Amino acid sequence: MSKAVMVEAEPSSAADVQDTASFMQGVKDCIPTLLGYLSIGFAAGVIEMTAGLSLAETALLSLILYAGSAQFIAAGMLASNGSATAIIFTIFFVNLRHLLLSAAVSPYFRHLTPLKNMWIGSLLTDESFGVAMTRAIGRERLSERWMHGLNITAYLNWFAANMAGAYFGRWITNPERLGLDFALPAMFIGLIVLQLVQRNNKKLHINVAIIAVVCVIIASMASLGSMSIIVAAVIAATMGVVMERWK
Repeated sequence: MSKAVMVEAEPSSAADVQDTASFMQGVKDCIPTLLGYLSIGFAAGVIEMTAGLSLAETALLSLILYAGSAQFIAAGMLASNGSATAIIFTIFFVNLRHLLLSAAVSPYFRHLTPLKNMWIGSLLTDESFGVAMTRAIGRERLSERWMHGLNITAYLNWFAANMAGAYFGRWITNPERLGLDFALPAMFIGLIVLQLVQRNNKKLHINVAIIAVVCVIIASMASLGSMSIIVAAVIAATMGVVMERWK
């Protein structure tokens, strides 16, 4: 009897490893990304303030929209008297990449209800996606509590950065002069390096990264604008799957 219990308790394969990390671990894992949120969030607050939005309007935009590129676009189009319809459609197409991010993360939360998955997906960002994908290496499932810790920490930090930018932006009209614009790409470079270090087939992933960069350049030259990222992601991911099966 005891032997049967022991066998039953063992995972059937290495892929069955589950993540049981706590909410606080998710908070800790979010810390390396905070500088990126602070810099871009602060800049977004400055732009929204210069576009004529009040502190209350900036707060609502940050809490409800919660997307750096979308908030920059909304502030710019509001400043140029763009229509509500034009703003909504522009933001929709610019942020279509979130469909790809959610699709990539969703397999690790199949054990949750659709409502819980929607809650996780609604707070997913480029940065939290990068951290989650690094965490997912070697795991079949990710901890719901850990993901909430990661997402909520990022969400509150973004809101605080927006408010700080809106309030202090009157004295800082050009955040790039302080080098804040470099914080976001530097953070993503760090996340990519962490993922590559923990992968077994590094050559494959480096090739996929190169393909993505080339696709972005070609798509940008073809004047696809923000769609360049989506096109590059789809092509690079497809090529990665093909190369992995043919190796």
